[in-house]
Amino acid sequence: MSLQLIRPNINLDFVGKRHFFVILSTAINIAAIILLILVGFNYGVDFVGGSVVQIQFTKQTDGGAIRRALAPLDLGEITVQDFGAASSHTYLLRFEKVANIGHIGPKLEGQLNKVYGDGVAKVVRVESVGAKVGSDLRQRGLSAVIIATIFMGVFIAWQFRHVSWSFGAGAVIALVHDVLVVSLALVLSQFQFDLTTLAALLTVIGYSVHDTVIVSDRIREDAAKRRREPIASIMNRAINETLSRTLLTSGTVIVVLVALLAFGGPILRPSAFTLLIGIITGTYSSIYIAGPVVLFWEGRHKIGSVSSRAA
Repeated sequence: MSLQLIRPNINLDFVGKRHFFVILSTAINIAAIILLILVGFNYGVDFVGGSVVQIQFTKQTDGGAIRRALAPLDLGEITVQDFGAASSHTYLLRFEKVANIGHIGPKLEGQLNKVYGDGVAKVVRVESVGAKVGSDLRQRGLSAVIIATIFMGVFIAWQFRHVSWSFGAGAVIALVHDVLVVSLALVLSQFQFDLTTLAALLTVIGYSVHDTVIVSDRIREDAAKRRREPIASIMNRAINETLSRTLLTSGTVIVVLVALLAFGGPILRPSAFTLLIGIITGTYSSIYIAGPVVLFWEGRHKIGSVSSRAA
């Protein structure tokens, strides 16, 4: 006898609980918008400009001591972040503005070794982005998210136009929900938002659409077989029929992302965190956000009347 994750005849009432989850999601989205305005992302150098220097020490120190050691260089405000495991003694220094970036590495290394002792500090990498370049990247990144969301919604609306155009509206609202939830998680965690995090956010949009298409496609198949049933009944059946596939697909990806988050190191952690939250909320929104939008749009229509549009 084969082991099954979900029994074939399962019939959970996902659609019946849609009002609670819509209210919950609305509250989370409002909180996300408020925190984005009041707090905002922890933008990396890619988006705000400036310089980042990674320094490895051979003995224990802290951010305050590093700032005091570099004070004679008059580099302005310095943000020091513990980078990696405590045993590695590695720190990330961020400068809002640094002149002559080509010489900043040796300059920092010389000053730190003067204070800590010869050979204690070593500059591992130096990165610099101009303020105007960072601003342009930030605007283009936002545009990429908006354009991807709109085009994904248009694609689904066109593909499922014979069942209902409302699938496109549901997809767009679900995608906006996913972006806001991931944004809220990034604001609360204060993980650095840079180009790799933006790429992860765009990947979340693609994954969310993929999951929505799976459910919507099953709704379209069932609509042709059960024309006289209410659309709510058809939708609930489709979600239950694809539940096993959804859990297996999402579960496999989540296991990998948890491993990356735990063992991938500081550089991969922000993007892994973004993907992890995005996969979870993308799966959730395909069931509890996209579906209710379609039901609201269709009102009390029977699936037969919706399907007749294809004729």
